[in-house]
Amino acid sequence: MPGKKILMLVGDFTEEYEIFVFHQAMEAVGHTVDIVCPDKKAGDLLATSLHDFEGHQTYTEKPGHNHHVTKTFSRINPAKYDAVYVAGGRGPEYIRIDKRVQKIVRHFHDADKPIFTICHGVQVLMAVDGVIAGKEVAGLQYCEPEVRVAGGIYVDVPPDGAHVDGKLVSAKGWTGLAAFIRECLAMLGTTITHSDDKVAAPAKRKARRPRAQTSSLQA
Repeated sequence: MPGKKILMLVGDFTEEYEIFVFHQAMEAVGHTVDIVCPDKKAGDLLATSLHDFEGHQTYTEKPGHNHHVTKTFSRINPAKYDAVYVAGGRGPEYIRIDKRVQKIVRHFHDADKPIFTICHGVQVLMAVDGVIAGKEVAGLQYCEPEVRVAGGIYVDVPPDGAHVDGKLVSAKGWTGLAAFIRECLAMLGTTITHSDDKVAAPAKRKARRPRAQTSSLQA
């Protein structure tokens, strides 16, 4: 079975882990992930951010590693993709008002294709009427009031958990990436099995004794 095509929607200062880890995990098992950002072209750099919890009342934000977008946004045809993924961080708060981004999300919703969202990514979904209405959705806890206003049902999953409602897979943040990716793979029909066969131990090689070396000094 061929791999699926996933469209990743990001903006500048999207959460680093939620780009890198998702992208590499999906491609490791044979799926294709195209990373796009409004008004950026293939190869353009994308600034990322890194959120952490260091004992303050809210998270801190630091610069992450730069990434590059893999496709030109203006040339994207959502009909050619099997699923859409909205990463979190700061990016969602501004790309969600872009009518082109909203149109892309609308396509996946109306076509009943899988929609994946993590952390602040839900901000993009709530900007499109009806996408999360009546749906159970997880996200960073600070998004709960917005989820409710948009008609969604906020689910407070554990930091390392994920939630599935129909074709919608969601999680609280990057600490839940393992569970989130596992559920996304299941939604894509990807099954990973582990063999019970024991890997044969490599044959032991008989150690060779080093040959004695002699040297002569000439006066």
